[in-house]
Amino acid sequence: MTKPTTAKPKTKRGQERRAKILAAAEQVIGQKGFAAASIADITRAAETALGTFYIYFSGKDEVFRELVQDMGHATRSQAAERVAGAANRLEAERAGLEAYLTVVRDRPLQYRIVEEARFVDPEAYREYYTEFGKAYADQLDQAAGNGEISPGDAEVRAWALMGIAKTLGERFVLWEDEADIERVVAEAHKFICNGLAP
Repeated sequence: MTKPTTAKPKTKRGQERRAKILAAAEQVIGQKGFAAASIADITRAAETALGTFYIYFSGKDEVFRELVQDMGHATRSQAAERVAGAANRLEAERAGLEAYLTVVRDRPLQYRIVEEARFVDPEAYREYYTEFGKAYADQLDQAAGNGEISPGDAEVRAWALMGIAKTLGERFVLWEDEADIERVVAEAHKFICNGLAP
């Protein structure tokens, strides 16, 4: 997978056109898949000339990688915003899970792009989860130090919690016509706080 080679536009008009191409790419690649989606499909959906695409992106690989990165930023920023007002780490877990499932519901095509990255751009896929996991583990470490949660291996816990969120997103958001996020979050939060012990 090639690294980005194009510079970000400096003018507002250029930024808007680039954003429009990215939004079109999210729709086209999210619906058709990376292999079946063409740059012509993307520019048609963006209502822009084929040559204009190459002003902003070196190719389809670069657009794909940026979409994966954008999903990571959107997920982390939405989670951070929701978690900011939490009274403690356990409440932050609830707020963060709800934020994640909301992103999956609101941006299902981009979520599918991230999943496809496992095969199309394994480096971007790994980076997506590794960055999230590192920040998550740091937060859990800090919470354990503050006595908000029990001590333990923060990295293992972070990845376990991420796995819970990812699987719940697939089963109860992507696979459902009407996602009941509140029900899923409530049950998962009880499990996170109390485990399976009677």
